Amino acid sequence: MRVVVALFVLLSAACAPSEAEPFSPVDLPAETSTPGAAQPSPSGSTRTGPRVETVQVAPGVRVVVEWPAEPDADTTAMIELLRDYFVGVFRAVTSGGGDTDYLGLVERDASPDAYAWVQAFLDQRRSVRGTARLYALNVSSTYGAGAELEACVDESKMRLIDSSTGKQVPEQPVWTKKPFLQAATMRHHDDGSRRIVLFRNAELPHERAKGCLR
Repeated sequence: MRVVVALFVLLSAACAPSEAEPFSPVDLPAETSTPGAAQPSPSGSTRTGPRVETVQVAPGVRVVVEWPAEPDADTTAMIELLRDYFVGVFRAVTSGGGDTDYLGLVERDASPDAYAWVQAFLDQRRSVRGTARLYALNVSSTYGAGAELEACVDESKMRLIDSSTGKQVPEQPVWTKKPFLQAATMRHHDDGSRRIVLFRNAELPHERAKGCLR
């Protein structure tokens, strides 16, 4: 099996929905934030209004977040957690595994999934370049100390590269070509912290992922 195919299988297995945990349909928000320039906000920010936030992960690698209009404090905290996770895993990949801060943002089922996602890149001597975009962010459910945040993820502006040469690999994986819907289940602890406990994906042509096309 080719290296790129093997890598994609590992990445998909980390987050894709399974028979044991089917993806539960929920309504996506009707609109996303208006494009514009913004700087990363400090954790806990309650700034309101549609905006676009750009976080520089590494040279040539960015995570862009299209914020919903006027999110409440809980929604803001959950979006910041998902943003920090995306930034963290890409920093882990681009640093060759040197940055492991992302592991402090996950627990339970999400911990081995996140580790496997990063390790797949390192094992195959792969890294990334480009921009990942999160949009249509929506808290789809809440229950006790838990909640689920949905986000459309577009990594079509990212490219898989050979980490030893810095050159783009000849054949790019599917996740660089089509947007998908990711659901992150989060737990709110008594000390005020939040962590991601489970990831699930809906990929095209899944009906839920169609809401990410634009």
